[in-house]
Amino acid sequence: MRSDDVRSLLQTAVPTAAAGAVVAAISAVVAGGKGALGAVVGTLIVVLFMGIGLVVLQRTAKSLPQLFQAMGLMLYTAQLLLLLVFVAVFKDTTLFNPKAFAASLIVSTLVWIGAQARAHMKAKILYVEPDSVQGEKPHDPGSKP
Repeated sequence: MRSDDVRSLLQTAVPTAAAGAVVAAISAVVAGGKGALGAVVGTLIVVLFMGIGLVVLQRTAKSLPQLFQAMGLMLYTAQLLLLLVFVAVFKDTTLFNPKAFAASLIVSTLVWIGAQARAHMKAKILYVEPDSVQGEKPHDPGSKP
């Protein structure tokens, strides 16, 4: 993984983890230890799903750039559906507070998407690839001296 890919991953994972810690603290106050556990589990699931998705999307962009946009849309749809499945599966659990779990999933997902958009906006991405040979000027066949 290249350093700019790692930077992009960190710029999205760190704010998400911080938001998850805030939700866990609020859940601990409101719902006790089970609330905090539910919030932590929800945050970990979001970071895991979204992190894997970001890595897959970056690899797709490098190897098959023509599929990047379609892959991104499909990937986000699949991630949101999987998160919805997790909410449905764990809605009646006694291991942790399901409301804190669901709140953590929602907050962490929104923070991840916002942080990813911010990281992309701040990234210095070349729109035109520079020539590999330095110092040569492009030849313009239309103009004659």
